[in-house]
Amino acid sequence: MTDIAIIGGGAAGAAVFGELLQRKRACTIHWIVGASSPGRGVAYSTDDDRHLLNVRADKMGLFLHQPYDFLEHASGELASVSGSDFLPRRLFGDFVQAQVAALIHSARQQGQSVEIHRASAVDIAPAGDDRYSIALHDGRRIEVDGAVLALGALPPRALRCVTSEARESGAYKLDPWNLASDARNPRRVVVIGTGLTAVDTLLTVSTRWPNAQMVAVSRHGLLPSVHARDGLDPYPDQQTLNDDLLSTPSIPQIVRKIRRAITEHAGDWRSVVDGLRPINSLLWQGLTTRQRWQFLRHVRWVWEAGRHRVPPASHDAIEQLREEGRLGILAARVLRVEGIAPLRLTIRDRASQLNSILESDLVIQATGLDTACAYTEHPLISRLLENGMVVPDPLQLGIATEIDGQILSRDGRAQPGLYALGSLLRGGLWECTAMPEIRKAAHSVANRLTDTVLPFGVVGGASSR
Repeated sequence: MTDIAIIGGGAAGAAVFGELLQRKRACTIHWIVGASSPGRGVAYSTDDDRHLLNVRADKMGLFLHQPYDFLEHASGELASVSGSDFLPRRLFGDFVQAQVAALIHSARQQGQSVEIHRASAVDIAPAGDDRYSIALHDGRRIEVDGAVLALGALPPRALRCVTSEARESGAYKLDPWNLASDARNPRRVVVIGTGLTAVDTLLTVSTRWPNAQMVAVSRHGLLPSVHARDGLDPYPDQQTLNDDLLSTPSIPQIVRKIRRAITEHAGDWRSVVDGLRPINSLLWQGLTTRQRWQFLRHVRWVWEAGRHRVPPASHDAIEQLREEGRLGILAARVLRVEGIAPLRLTIRDRASQLNSILESDLVIQATGLDTACAYTEHPLISRLLENGMVVPDPLQLGIATEIDGQILSRDGRAQPGLYALGSLLRGGLWECTAMPEIRKAAHSVANRLTDTVLPFGVVGGASSR
């Protein structure tokens, strides 16, 4: 019997798990989900309906060839839904769970072997003949012929400028998604970050503590741009632009050509940026390590603000908070966070380069995905780094892999049957965390595992756990 394991209980894990189930091959498929609700992960576990998807409903299917399933699900749950709507992330989590449950039921009805492990993987080691032994935290081991790391976000790490005293005070929050249990009543809340995670955090804070003054601080003080309320007409010269960019050798030249196209375009600038989506990973892969570093240092902040946009409802809510005087945005660098209660932040204003002190009863770190595997406290990644099964991307954007997601070992060898999915692939793909990219990658990985590992046919012996 051939075995395949998917490690990670979020939507990326659900996507590749479902893709493999749909292929109906003779194998046991293990889904190692840990303590999370299978399919939800961090991204879709929120119960705050003001936390919206930043992809329109008709682009949020879980599987590559079933792109409108979520829209159909949402239409059955809500009174009125359009494909262009930005719906609550909670609803997508419900949809993923329903999809997975239906697939598991169907697979077991047909005699397919499926096991759900509500334990965490803590190690992967070679087991001979291109097989792998996966150790779970409860002491069990699973031997498999292939495995997919779909871990999602790594545990957040406090910024280096935060003192141990501040971290241990309880007034510095590393997890912006777990504020409901905090019993304090802060007069001022500082959110570090102004990206997508920070926007959702500010919306939560505004309702959780309606009398609190809020300050969001980041180096550039730039909030995400807003999506158009309706769909956009495509940029008519997009294909010519994309072909030109793929043959352009430097970051400054790429930026200039995109800016020129936006300036010359008679329509909405956002259609030009959206039209780059099919080639974003190709552009990234064409850059040297030094060019990628240049992008991260000089271009990333403005690119992400324009590329990863917020829904109009989220934008309107943030603007209302600013107009009411409840929210201030600072372009400043956080140099130090110290104290107990209130915390003292030393910040350096971007424009004046002058330092000042900002006091806050609560500081929330909302800086988005942490992909620096070399410094993570994630038990599995830490162990795999130690034993050489994975190696960090040179720019700390996940782990080193082949273009198809096959994981490279410390000696640079591609490890048969061992793949990564989602944020761990950022070093090789750059854009790999939104559902349109995840479901495409999940389909590809499932195809590769099917071609190289899984035999044809279905066998009996379904199990449940």
